[in-house]
Amino acid sequence: MKKILLFVLFLFAIASCRQEQKINENMPNVVFILVDDFGRFDTGYAGSKFYETPNIDKLASESTSFTNGYACSRVCSPSRASIMTGQFTARHGITDWIGAKSGKDWRIRKRYDKLLPADYEHNLPSKPVVLPEAFQKGGYQTFFAGKWHLGGDGSLPTDHGFDINKGGYHKGSPAGGYFYPYKNPYLKGGKPGENLSMRLADETVNFIAENRNKPFFAFLSFYAVHGPIQTTKEKRAKYREKAVALGVKEEGYDMEAVLPIRVVQDNPIYAGLVESMDAAVGRVLNQLKELGLDKNTIVVFTSDNGGVASGDSFSTSNLPLRGGKGYQWEGGIREPYLIKVPWMNTAGIENGTPVTGADLYPTLLDLVGIPLEPNAHRDGKSLKPLLEGSKFKDRPIYWHYPHYGNQGGDPSSIIRLGKWKLIHYYEDGRNELYNVEKDINERNDLSNKLKDRVTIMHTMLKTYLKEVNAKFPSKDSLYSAVISEKMRTANKTQKKIILERYRKKMLKENFEPNKDWWGSQLTKD
Repeated sequence: MKKILLFVLFLFAIASCRQEQKINENMPNVVFILVDDFGRFDTGYAGSKFYETPNIDKLASESTSFTNGYACSRVCSPSRASIMTGQFTARHGITDWIGAKSGKDWRIRKRYDKLLPADYEHNLPSKPVVLPEAFQKGGYQTFFAGKWHLGGDGSLPTDHGFDINKGGYHKGSPAGGYFYPYKNPYLKGGKPGENLSMRLADETVNFIAENRNKPFFAFLSFYAVHGPIQTTKEKRAKYREKAVALGVKEEGYDMEAVLPIRVVQDNPIYAGLVESMDAAVGRVLNQLKELGLDKNTIVVFTSDNGGVASGDSFSTSNLPLRGGKGYQWEGGIREPYLIKVPWMNTAGIENGTPVTGADLYPTLLDLVGIPLEPNAHRDGKSLKPLLEGSKFKDRPIYWHYPHYGNQGGDPSSIIRLGKWKLIHYYEDGRNELYNVEKDINERNDLSNKLKDRVTIMHTMLKTYLKEVNAKFPSKDSLYSAVISEKMRTANKTQKKIILERYRKKMLKENFEPNKDWWGSQLTKD
């Protein structure tokens, strides 16, 4: 009897293993690629004549491209938190990049603005279930590589559902730059001249190879193309020659309200950084194909906010979109947004439905067959019906940024409903209304002509913010109109002149930022 029982248990174990193997073979994999500060028009497929992105372009030809794809914030941490939670920023509470000054501490920056920025959460919430935890619950191996910027000790990737973390911690920019040594406590080893983007891709490739027979969720979160922008001497020379061949414009900057803003794509250092990131994307996609996993792997490609046109490294132009990172206009929040589902007939399709980073959480669960987490992704909506050819009714999408952007943006909240976009400003309480289908540049404010629509949308915005207990900026009793105007005047004169001078300097044949080009001459990336 004992032998029979053991034999039955043995057969049951074999059956269980076979069933587990069958489930693992059929469960789709997911590779999520997030680029930092990457603009809507920073790719060849989107129309850039300057940047070269053959691998991303190929991915776009195999994907559904959402042309009204949005990040959930104009800066990084809030947007990243929305991807992880499936919630808009006002709900999860991370409304500014983690580390930004708020309240009276804002004055440390010698900024005496009308308002003191609101306080905000400094760590990714531990509850409810976040995206990688949902995949972990569903039986997936989970992996993170690159920029995290959602908290430090106690709120690292491995505290939020990732089995492995390569390079993710509290920092938002690459501490050691884009060439080894990286000065990153979670990215050990390397060799002189090694490129950070390719290193992160290699870590991802190694994880995929080791887990090829298991369902996996790999999140590749590049530090690129965040400043400080760096590239090799060879790539700088290549794009300098390309800029000259295309014709160098006399003026590369216009003035926005506070800072100059780049209006041409001719930055050879940024272009080289983009090319290296694109090559790293290709490294991962090629690995999927070589291992025969490309037919069973969903690939997502997007960015966390708009390209840096003002402030930071003044890297790129987002035209025809207005603004860029840190701004309330489309250039700050509209992104590349690609979803490749190999078994769906959606390759090369463009979809104009407004979608956001918060939608990716329920979408991915829906696509792989993991139960949704409705208590978590409360603002996100599964895009699976859109990928299958259905349509959505217009729904309100909300942004909340009660802060001043380092790039010149204003404390404001936004609602988009269909073709309409309303921006509410907290300094003076005014509203702007744009038809972003017809007026992609956001130059034709219709708020005085369509007052009823303004009232309806502003009421919806206020109601939502109240429901989620949003925090708001407060008046600064030390506000100085004199200091504020002095700063603006300096930006319009001195700052613009300095920027134009440096732009021309970068395009000179003998330009060298330093003697060793960040160590990049030691190896070619």
